[in-house]
Amino acid sequence: MDRRAEGCATSASHECHVLVIHRWRAEYVDYAAVLDHTVHRVSYVTTEVGLARVPEQAAGVEVVPRTDDLAAVRRAVSALAERHGPPRRIIALKEDDLLTAATLRAEWGCEGTQPDQALRFLDKSVMAETVAARGLAVPPFAAVDSADDVRAFAAEHGWPVIVKPRIGSSSDGVARLDGPADAERIDFAGRPMLAQVYNPHPIYHVDGVYLDKRLVAFRASRYVNTCLDFRTGDYLGSVEEDDPVTVSAIGAAAERFVGAFDTDPLVFHLELFVAPAAATGEPECTFLEVGARVGGSEIPFLWREVHGYDLMAAALKLQLGEPLDPPVLKNDDIAGWLLVPSPARRPCRITEVTPLSGRVPGLYAEALLGRGEVLPPADAYYEHVGGRFRFRGATSRTVEEAIQAAAADFRISAEPVGDSA
Repeated sequence: MDRRAEGCATSASHECHVLVIHRWRAEYVDYAAVLDHTVHRVSYVTTEVGLARVPEQAAGVEVVPRTDDLAAVRRAVSALAERHGPPRRIIALKEDDLLTAATLRAEWGCEGTQPDQALRFLDKSVMAETVAARGLAVPPFAAVDSADDVRAFAAEHGWPVIVKPRIGSSSDGVARLDGPADAERIDFAGRPMLAQVYNPHPIYHVDGVYLDKRLVAFRASRYVNTCLDFRTGDYLGSVEEDDPVTVSAIGAAAERFVGAFDTDPLVFHLELFVAPAAATGEPECTFLEVGARVGGSEIPFLWREVHGYDLMAAALKLQLGEPLDPPVLKNDDIAGWLLVPSPARRPCRITEVTPLSGRVPGLYAEALLGRGEVLPPADAYYEHVGGRFRFRGATSRTVEEAIQAAAADFRISAEPVGDSA
């Protein structure tokens, strides 16, 4: 039987069932502000941690241990469909939930991104192949299934080599290998892996909206430390770039990289390497990866609070099949963010914490747990950390100095609880 249903944006009926896969505790997105819960039946599949953020107007809720557990989410969707009718739209905004949502759309005949389309923005090998096929700069890469494959790759391209899961987020499973012996510590049994030549240049992320074959709005930001450093216990920061030559070069490269995927319109998060400009040239940009989603960490908050545009709302509208107007950013302030890692293995109970509000110039918001609160072992990796901080200022230099000052001054401690004790 063909269960394919019209999208809510084009349906002639007044009401349809929209199903949302959700896991955040923080207000990364205000679903009810974009999707009228009084017009449509809106149900949610959520984790226990994300339950408090589900709108009160929700028609139904099913709680699962993890929203990237396809079997569990499939059962939850079936239960909600039994009560509220087949879903006409299935929404997921978190990177790790995109393939689950695409798979379920295919199973329920829903409009929107399908599994083959989702994989182009999730499988790092497919990403690199897509960009390389357009003749654009990407570090040499190869799928690898064993330590011998890695050593053969390095014999051709040299060490160091980065090995990472083809599908994954937040640098989970990523390793830098400096020599042949290091290849033995990679577990190739768990998931397909990719080897890539190490690029020593600074990593930038570019966030924005691609519409009518061009970048209609974007901000380019340089990482302070790296996502891999954060996995190993260092802080992670990001500061928007204010050098016009660098911004121009990144914008031009980003438009080419995003355009290679032939997906329009698109809310995107792109990462690339930026080599310093030669004496007579521009900075050179090399592709790292791209997601058909809003960037994580504090990026949605900075866009709303500093630049006056809601990237999450835009991404939600696209998944609902609604058109996007070209964004208008309100000001040219430089924004930045800082994440401090968990002080102990999660779950852990906070024993001491030192808020920084009012103590660091340029720091305008912080998200901290209080003494006695528990940091959960939730899957939204960059949300549930030791401390999250947001900054704004007149220049990249002043914002970066504020980030470094906050990282040096912040103190937090915790004790393990439950299974982590």
